[in-house]
Amino acid sequence: MADELAQLALEDEARSGDDQIVRKVAEILGASSQTLQEAFNTAIRVRRAEARARELLAQRKAQFEASSQ
Repeated sequence: MADELAQLALEDEARSGDDQIVRKVAEILGASSQTLQEAFNTAIRVRRAEARARELLAQRKAQFEASSQ
C-alpha cells in the first residue's frame, strides 16, 4: 500500500513538477496513520535511491560502450 502510494506520488511529481506532492501525501497519511506515513517515506527514499543507482549504472554502461568503439 505505502509503496504503491509512493510510486504514484513520484509519478505525479515527475509529471507535474510539483516537488511538494510527496510532503503533502506524507502529511495526509500522518494525520491518520503514523505507521503508513513512515512506510510511505521509506518507500520514497528506496525508490529515489534506486533511481539514482540505475542512473549511475546507465552512465557507466554508456561510457564503457563509447570507449569500446
